[in-house]
Amino acid sequence: MGEDHRLVRRKISPPTATRTCARGVDRPRSMIDLTRVMELNEAPERPGRYVLYWMQQSQRPTGNPALEAAVAFANRMKLPVVVAFGLTDGYPEANARHYAFMLEGLRDTAAVLAERNIAFVLRRGSPDDVAIELAADAALVVCDRGYLRHQKAWRARAARAISARMIQVEGDVVVPVDQASDKRETAARTLRPKLARLRDRYVEAGRGRSSRPAVKAAGVKLPASLDLSDVAALLRELDIDHSVPPVKRLRGGPTEAGRRLKAFLAGPLRHYAEARGEPALEQVSFLGAYLHFGQISPLEIAAAVAQSEAAPDNRTAYLEELIVRRELAMNFVEREPHYDRYECLPEWARSTLHAHRGDRREHRYTPQQLAAADTHDPFWNAAMREMRDTGYMHNHMRMYWGKKILEWSDTPEAGFAAALALNNKYFLCGRDPNSYANVAWCFGLHDRPWPERPIFGTVRSMTADGLRRKIDTVGYVRRVDELARQETVQ
Repeated sequence: MGEDHRLVRRKISPPTATRTCARGVDRPRSMIDLTRVMELNEAPERPGRYVLYWMQQSQRPTGNPALEAAVAFANRMKLPVVVAFGLTDGYPEANARHYAFMLEGLRDTAAVLAERNIAFVLRRGSPDDVAIELAADAALVVCDRGYLRHQKAWRARAARAISARMIQVEGDVVVPVDQASDKRETAARTLRPKLARLRDRYVEAGRGRSSRPAVKAAGVKLPASLDLSDVAALLRELDIDHSVPPVKRLRGGPTEAGRRLKAFLAGPLRHYAEARGEPALEQVSFLGAYLHFGQISPLEIAAAVAQSEAAPDNRTAYLEELIVRRELAMNFVEREPHYDRYECLPEWARSTLHAHRGDRREHRYTPQQLAAADTHDPFWNAAMREMRDTGYMHNHMRMYWGKKILEWSDTPEAGFAAALALNNKYFLCGRDPNSYANVAWCFGLHDRPWPERPIFGTVRSMTADGLRRKIDTVGYVRRVDELARQETVQ
């Protein structure tokens, strides 16, 4: 990595006999675990008007270890808590669809923070600039953890520029990435046993209660905050890509995320192991976008699923996806500097795809034709329309979708670029560690060699005939037609 991405990242010392950690975070009633906490600079605590929580990845007012750490520090220092969020127009590959969902969530979050006597400031600007500005009057700064290249760069720059003590608290995985593994894992099978040894400990620790600040933030003078009362109006003011509109199918916010979790526990989870693979049914959680924006805690989901009345095989199937598969993606982007490039693929996959790059391709489509869902394959077209029109696609169809882009592209490199660009443009949960890992999986990442076939070589392939045998393709196409119609209804 370049210099801009390097952090001091000193580990916190173990708790003392007084049951405090991180130089004063009160642990007994909180969800703070020492292994989630990392020092980002060597600056001391200092006199200030408040403790600042720079919110970026964990966009929620409860179930948020970084926020709880800020409250614990503030209570020890007898200061109020201020939460700051930097709204940048230039977030990589984000468009109006993503911004609308995020702003809906921030509006929800701001309201709950106010009820907790915590100030919330939404400022327009690069997140690191906003953090540096608000840190000028802070006694201490807390931030959450992001795994992508630009997120690391923001935190590294802020840590260098802020003269107050700055710590990072990791709250958007069940098992902290560095605790799970200190290397890039090759597949789910290598990470799974490591997570299994630690999972229950972290789920149990995550059940801690939220604390209220001892000092109210109502009297703190702060810079003006952007108005979230009219998300559509604020969206129009932003200098962003407006060509991809917001969707009706999924609305943002921690409250909506909680509602969807309850609905999942009461219904689809009870049949998850058997029914999750059928795209014509909606036997899934629909929580991916909420996890992407940090609007719900994976710890909250894991604890709720583990305690549910669903049969063990259903709980196990879902927790495999939530913890093992999702955190394998976090491991991938944390340990692989080229996570968004074709070069991230394992050597065997690149070699076999290279050996078959000259194979005859019966169908070839440009990225423009793909985006228009203009192919000969009605099932693939339906999947593309679901993504394009609703911001979501069933996981089984995502695999088929990606495999066909590899098959229909002039080169594997072009297919990789096209799949990732479409994924990041239309999915609400795009531009995420899961996005990079899942697209790369279609090209061989975290997989093994399979029997050799044209174009794919030994990379796993998927066919329309195989899809027909496994799912209700007619029912799926019909459902997408209805979903697309609903998006156009005024």
